[in-house]
Amino acid sequence: MRIDLITVMPEMLEPFFNCSILRRAQDKGLVEIAIHNLRDYTTNKHRKVDDYPFGGEAGMVMQIQPIDACISALKSQRDYDEVIFTSPDGERFDQPMANSLSLLENVIILCGHYKGVDWRVREHLVTKEISIGDYVLTGGELPAAVIADAMVRLIPGAIGDEQSALSDSFQDNLLAPPVYSRPAEYNGWRVPDILLSGHEAKISEWRHEQALERTRRLRPDLLEGNE
Repeated sequence: MRIDLITVMPEMLEPFFNCSILRRAQDKGLVEIAIHNLRDYTTNKHRKVDDYPFGGEAGMVMQIQPIDACISALKSQRDYDEVIFTSPDGERFDQPMANSLSLLENVIILCGHYKGVDWRVREHLVTKEISIGDYVLTGGELPAAVIADAMVRLIPGAIGDEQSALSDSFQDNLLAPPVYSRPAEYNGWRVPDILLSGHEAKISEWRHEQALERTRRLRPDLLEGNE
């Protein structure tokens, strides 16, 4: 997989992709992550990538020229499955979407910024718009990092225990059950006896019941139509 990120703040993204699972996945050759400074593609001598909106609305707008130039340059090198734009009014990101995106070969993620992006970008250059929640951030760099992280960790070999990713919250529309580790007792707080029993079938049943209970209590919307 290759992920190309287009941003006006590469210094914000670079440290994130140079540590932990994302760094190891790159070192193993499982994913290639490239960060592109949008200012390198502008024809403006001051390297500006934004301008005032037509119609007099407040705020600044990302211009189409540098975005088109960057995307065109990337597309001249390879085919892309998706050109994603991070936007608060995009499709809500969730685990099934992450699962689907993790199967793609090449992806571009355009990080939104300022008041918004010239609408022609959304009409003609972007294939998918994604939001990580109903709130507004300073820019799309954090959403882009979230999306890329959720995708990469699902690539076989990216994490040491592949079964761990398959048992994460939301993979089966359930929240994850409680987990415990050593010591079995601390400050008088004991690990549930069932987890110390060694009985795999009963442990599996307990975990499922706990996942159902937590989901009913905390996220009942995930169970609608599935019970």
